[in-house]
Amino acid sequence: MAEKFNRATFTRSFLRHITRIKAPDEMLAQAKEGGLEKTLGVWDLIILGVGAIIGSGIFAVVGIAAAGSADGASVGAGPALIVSMIIAAIACIFSALCYSEFATMIPVAGGAYTYTFATLGEFAAWIVGWVLMLEYAIGFIAVACAWSNHFVQFMSGFDKVLPAWLSHPPVWLSNDVFTVGKLVAEDPSIYVPKVLGVPICINLPAILIVLLMTAILVRGTKDSTKMAGLMVFIKLAVIALFVVAGAFFVTPDNWTPFAPNGVEGIFAGAFLIFFAYIGFDALATAAEECKNPQKDLPIGIIGSLLITTIVYVLVALVLTGMIDTSASVPLDFLKAPMAFCMTQAKQNWAAGLISVGSLAGLTSVLLVLEMAATRILFAMSRDHFISKRFQKIHPVFKTPALLTWTVGILAVVGILTLNLDVAAELCNYGTFTSFIIVCVAVLILRHTDPERPRPFKVPFSPVTPALGILCCGGLMVYKSLQAGSSALLFPVWLGIGAIIYLLYGFIKNRNNENKLHKELVHGFITGQEEE
Repeated sequence: MAEKFNRATFTRSFLRHITRIKAPDEMLAQAKEGGLEKTLGVWDLIILGVGAIIGSGIFAVVGIAAAGSADGASVGAGPALIVSMIIAAIACIFSALCYSEFATMIPVAGGAYTYTFATLGEFAAWIVGWVLMLEYAIGFIAVACAWSNHFVQFMSGFDKVLPAWLSHPPVWLSNDVFTVGKLVAEDPSIYVPKVLGVPICINLPAILIVLLMTAILVRGTKDSTKMAGLMVFIKLAVIALFVVAGAFFVTPDNWTPFAPNGVEGIFAGAFLIFFAYIGFDALATAAEECKNPQKDLPIGIIGSLLITTIVYVLVALVLTGMIDTSASVPLDFLKAPMAFCMTQAKQNWAAGLISVGSLAGLTSVLLVLEMAATRILFAMSRDHFISKRFQKIHPVFKTPALLTWTVGILAVVGILTLNLDVAAELCNYGTFTSFIIVCVAVLILRHTDPERPRPFKVPFSPVTPALGILCCGGLMVYKSLQAGSSALLFPVWLGIGAIIYLLYGFIKNRNNENKLHKELVHGFITGQEEE
């Protein structure tokens, strides 16, 4: 019989309750009872993985990693960028292997949140879920705004064909209030409507793409994968075009000196490029929707990392061969390096196609990030951290429709209110934290449940998880030492999460335990009376 928790308070056996672990067998049983429809195969997972990873990073960040930032805060790796990319991929692979072990052992929705609940307990799981919301939900908002910027830039190329309001929309209709404030400070003549002195700024393209992605996800994971597949095909085709066409304009002299800023430049480049690899972890959140997770998930996670590494290295070789990145470069190269290189080579048609590829890349990232955010919240709803209404599955599409629309609407609110520069920096800390927790969780479960079947095992454990912890922890420290407020804001975010847990999540779980206890007691008494 379940133990009764006398009052919904945290004054009795507090430590025991916050470290309560949810057994993997219980998770698997819950998923079997009311789980999501299994529609994903190995190629679907690879498509989703590549779709999540190859986004704005390769179309924008690669220029800064190669040549350094415009303000001089970060030095460039130069042609040694290919070494930076390999270092970043190795740093990711340690965590990817740990994700693969867990995803095959506990193939249920939730990713790192679920794995934490199985090893570190209730409070740690809540905090990881809270951090993952920072990574996926706010990341989703930031990418939607980046998509808007690329879309407006793309439409401006049709100013001779389209009306002015469409090719050059008003600033207040295509940017958030913080960005508009910066633009107005630079150019006071920019018109911004106001109501009662409050500026009205609506990033309309970002809002529309969020609502479109939400509608697609509601229709089903398989349909979403089809769209992601189309976007992946377009962006890989565009990248292949850049590599093949750009190879004819490579000047080998640009590859010397190979590492103009030495080891410092290589590691600075690796730090920036690390974020161009983020996204493979989102595959673990879709484990419950895999047809054969034990076999397909490791292939999907590791395969998508290998494919993107090859793509990135090829781009870096051509990019640094076309432009001398050891000298100062134009600002346009830092904003859109591939398009700039093709424009310099008088291949404007290719530059236009690269803009299409960047839009496709960001679109596929949006799909995967929103899917990951909803699956994390779906798992948290199962565990009574949020309303059980969010567990409701659409009768036709077999997706958590209410939850998906809730995430979409909250994203729209975020687009209208958040300072995305700060939010995007906070996402980096969320990523590092989740990677470290998963590596730690593998070591713990190897000790506490060594006999559990592991269809995929992290090789060379405990060395591999330990290296994952060191790599991600080192990068987090490196980021914290840089100037900026995000290093201080991340502990604040964790503190807010802890307060919400104590005032809501802890009490809600204890109330649920009381309810379960009453049901079991009632069933026991009824059974005794019948006998």
